[in-house]
Amino acid sequence: MPTKATLRLDISNTLARPKDSKDKKLGISPRHGISRAQLDSIKPALETAVEQIKIQRRFTAEQLAKLRDRGEDLDLGFLDQPKCWLDNGRALAKLKRQADQLARLADKFIVAGIGGSSLGARTLFQALAHPYHNELPRRARRNRPRIYFEADSVDNDSLAGLLDLLPKRKPANVSQAFAINVISKSGRTLETAAVFRILAQRARQIYGANYAKYIVATTGGSSSALRQIAEAQGMPTLEVPDAVGGRYSVFTAVGLLPAAVAGIDIDQLLAGAADMTRKCLSKSLKNNPAAQYAAIHHLLYRKGKTVRVMSVWSKALENLGFWYDQLLAESLGKKGRGPTPITSVNTRDLHSRGQQHQQGSRDKVITNIVLKNPTRPQLTLPSVKNSPDGLQKLAGAGLHQLLTAALKGTNLAYRQDDRPCIDLILPSLSPYSLGALMQMLMIATVIEGNLLGVNPFGQPGVEAYKKLTKKNLGL
Repeated sequence: MPTKATLRLDISNTLARPKDSKDKKLGISPRHGISRAQLDSIKPALETAVEQIKIQRRFTAEQLAKLRDRGEDLDLGFLDQPKCWLDNGRALAKLKRQADQLARLADKFIVAGIGGSSLGARTLFQALAHPYHNELPRRARRNRPRIYFEADSVDNDSLAGLLDLLPKRKPANVSQAFAINVISKSGRTLETAAVFRILAQRARQIYGANYAKYIVATTGGSSSALRQIAEAQGMPTLEVPDAVGGRYSVFTAVGLLPAAVAGIDIDQLLAGAADMTRKCLSKSLKNNPAAQYAAIHHLLYRKGKTVRVMSVWSKALENLGFWYDQLLAESLGKKGRGPTPITSVNTRDLHSRGQQHQQGSRDKVITNIVLKNPTRPQLTLPSVKNSPDGLQKLAGAGLHQLLTAALKGTNLAYRQDDRPCIDLILPSLSPYSLGALMQMLMIATVIEGNLLGVNPFGQPGVEAYKKLTKKNLGL
C-alpha cells in the first residue's frame, strides 16, 4: 500500500522575521518575506477561492455548456477524473487492455501531440520509467515498447529523424513495428494534424489495409475532426472529456494510455491524485497544501516576485517543470497579469542560472521539488587513496547525501540574501507521490487564478497565434 505522506510543504524560507530582529535564523527580511499578519489577511480570500471551486465543481453539463458558449471556460472536470477512473473498473481495465495490445503489436510507440496533449505524458514517462528506458533491450523493458514524443512542433528535421527509425516496408517482427497514439481534443491543432498525416502515411505504406489497428486516437466528441477521421478509417478511439482542458488532462486517457503502454502503475498514480483532491478541497486550510502553496505565491507576487522558478532536484523531474510551465503560463498569464515560469534542474543549473537566482534581480520565488530518498539503490563514492580531487574524506558517502548537502547549502545562501524559496518534499518518486504532486499543482493553479482575478481556464492568447498562423497559410 502507498504511504499517505505524499508530500510536505516547507514555507519557512518565505516567512519574514520580526522587523526589529536581524537574526536571519528567524526568517528573511520583511521587505522580501511574508509576515504572519499578511498570511492572516489572505485567509478569507483563500477560503472564498476554495469554496468557489467546490461550488463550480457541481455545475451541470448544461451550465458548463452555456458558459463555454459565452467564451467563459470552466474546465473543473479534472478534479473528478482520478476517482472516476478508480470507481469505473471496467473503463480502466479497457484502457489497460488497449495499452497491452499496443505493447504486443510494436516495439516503438509514438505519442503525437502538443502542449497538454504531450507534456503530462512526457512527465510521467521521464519520472517513472527507467531513465534509459529506450536504450534497454525489450526483455529488460518488461516487453514494453520504446516511447517517442513528436508533433509538438512542425520541425522538419526532428520528424525526419524519427522516420529514419521507422520501417519502410512491412515489419518482419514486433521489434521493427511501430504504433501511434495521436492526441488532439479538437483534431484541428496544426502541428499535430500535420505531423500525424505524415506518420499515418508511413503506417499505411507498411501495414496496408491493417494500418488502423496500429493507431489510437485520443480526442474529443463528435465535433472533433480527429474523431471523424478515426471513425471513418476504423481507428480505435479514447475520449478527452469536454469538461477537462488540455493542460489539466494528464489523468485522462491523454496521459494514462501512454503511461500504461510504458508499464507505469496507473492505479497508484490515480490513487495519489484522488487522495490529494480530497485533501485540497477539505475545509481545513491548515492541512491543504494547494491552498497554502497558492497563498504564498500570491502574496509574494504582490511583493513584485513575478518570476516563478520550479527548481527540481532530480533529472527525472525536468519535464515536470516544463509541464508546470505550461500550466502556469496559460492559466494565469492574462489581463496583463500572471507570473513567468522557469524550470531549473539542480545541481546542474546551479552552475549557470544559479548565479542569477542568487544575486540577480529580486523578482523570483524558487520552489525546490525534493526527493527525500532516491528511487534506486544509492551509489557510494569509492575510496581512492592519494587522489588529488580532495574527495577521500567522502569515501563511502552516497550521491544522494551530496545532493542533500547541496540543497541545504543553496537554501541557506538564499536565506542569507533574503531570497524566498519553498521546499516541496516527496518521500520518494513513485506513481502515487507524483500523482498527488501533479494534482496539487493543478488545484493550486486554479486557486491562485481566483486570487489573481483571472479565469485559469482557456488560453485566448494561444488561440490568437493559431488563427494568425492559419491565415498566413491560407487556411
